[in-house]
Amino acid sequence: MGPVKMGELPTVNSSSAIDFTASQQNQGSTVTTTPESKPKKKICCACPDTKKLRDECIVEHGEEACAKWIEAHRKCLRAEGFNV
Repeated sequence: MGPVKMGELPTVNSSSAIDFTASQQNQGSTVTTTPESKPKKKICCACPDTKKLRDECIVEHGEEACAKWIEAHRKCLRAEGFNV
């Protein structure tokens, strides 16, 4: 493609534009959600219910007494895609 003057639109090879559009459509159809995929939110904002229960238990009873709530929160985070 040659230089483009101000106010002019560059010319595009129509076949490459079609190829680009087709590749964009193919990319959209391959998106899947799996536990291995990147998390959609920050870890601090994921699983607020189990986080609250875990934190309250630790404050009231200490970390040793709250293993089930800690593990429940970890399980929830893993389900959200975090590697914890």
